[in-house]
Amino acid sequence: MATQTEPTTSPPRVSDRRGLFLRLHFYAGVLVGPFVLIAALTGVLYAATPQLESWIYADQLRAPVGLNQASLADQVKAAQATRPGGDLVAVRPAPEPGDTTRVLFAEEGLGESERRAVFVDPATAQVRGDLVAYGSSGALPFRTVLDQLHRNLLLGEPGRLYSELAASWLWVVALGGLVLWVSRRRVRRKEKAEKAAKTESARGKSVRGHGTIGLWVLLGAVFLSATGLTWSAYAGENVSALRESLGWATPALKVTGTDEHAGHAGHGDAPAAPSPARPESVDAVLASARAAGIDAASVEIGLPTEPGSPWQVAEIERGWPTQVDAVAVDGTTGQVLGEVRFDDYPLMAKFARWGIDAHMGVLFGWPNQLALLLLGAGLVTLVVLGYRMWWQRRPTRATGLKFGRPIPRGQWRKAPPALVVGLVVLAAAIGWFVPLFGISLLAFLVVDLLLGLRSRAKPESADVTV
Repeated sequence: MATQTEPTTSPPRVSDRRGLFLRLHFYAGVLVGPFVLIAALTGVLYAATPQLESWIYADQLRAPVGLNQASLADQVKAAQATRPGGDLVAVRPAPEPGDTTRVLFAEEGLGESERRAVFVDPATAQVRGDLVAYGSSGALPFRTVLDQLHRNLLLGEPGRLYSELAASWLWVVALGGLVLWVSRRRVRRKEKAEKAAKTESARGKSVRGHGTIGLWVLLGAVFLSATGLTWSAYAGENVSALRESLGWATPALKVTGTDEHAGHAGHGDAPAAPSPARPESVDAVLASARAAGIDAASVEIGLPTEPGSPWQVAEIERGWPTQVDAVAVDGTTGQVLGEVRFDDYPLMAKFARWGIDAHMGVLFGWPNQLALLLLGAGLVTLVVLGYRMWWQRRPTRATGLKFGRPIPRGQWRKAPPALVVGLVVLAAAIGWFVPLFGISLLAFLVVDLLLGLRSRAKPESADVTV
């Protein structure tokens, strides 16, 4: 049992306003720190995957540059010969000389957003292997594992709660830290003369380092939090609904200029059954799309989802400048039946596209990756320093396991009523829009209330810890 001895540190003296923010920041950091730490570490690993993926799967992704190139139709036929049970769904032509073509199949047994990718040498139409590709980015198995580790800890849908919890609180902790940094700067100016004669303590150095690093990563932390919430399970639905109501949604490719009665031979004749798409049309479809302005090196040619519907050719360049234009093409006539251009996106839809791509580290290439690596390292350092500061506040003369004191309860009573009411209203609004933030905040308040009632039932100790 821990022996109570004279503490070496006393509860900090804080101003009326600062005490409330300090207590909120302290508990938010202690409780959410592990989730932020895991998200930062896995995010750093994911940011480095493009180069690793190119090296690991070089045999599938690269091919010798040949003088001649087989038609896309021949490349598709070669891939189909190796996947007799799969349904052909899309083709990604080789974007650059030395790259392979991806022919994508839907198969039973694959997970959501997964497709079987067969890699074909464009020069010889020889198959160089096949792998499972995930999502619109076409992530291969190694990158997919890191992506799912970052998204849900490989636990599936329930695991997404961890990343959404981290994203829900990261911006709160970051902005709360900014308030504390500003208030601490004011306190330090007042006490500068007094502290000039004293040697800065180890904890003081930790606090100063924590604040400095927090200031540098502030904007990046808020950015990661905001963009992470856009595809979260619960807050993401509210974000999508808000964008839809304000006209900020990403435009969908709509088919125009078609006649649902085209092909009728005469009055009262039954419509002719539409013929299924022929893979042999892929070259002509791509040529029509190129003529219509689809000029990105990387494109995906999607086969019709049902007989009679058009092909879709979409740019998949997520770098800068962003190229995500798409057109619908009649596979029989080559006529362009619809289009959607990135230039016509609403401004907020463009920001959403850029934000997601920057979050994934693909918007500006390697500088984007480097920025994410530094940001992730900064967040990891912040969490570690935060726990170190907590540990340094413990009663060092006590035996047994002791932790640092929390900021004393009752700070809200000292704060101005207007500030408390404003924070309550703001927290309620944010909790409604970001449900996981609201639920976790409410749970914390209930637990804190119960602990407060329990502490009143027994004598107070100057060495209370959590």
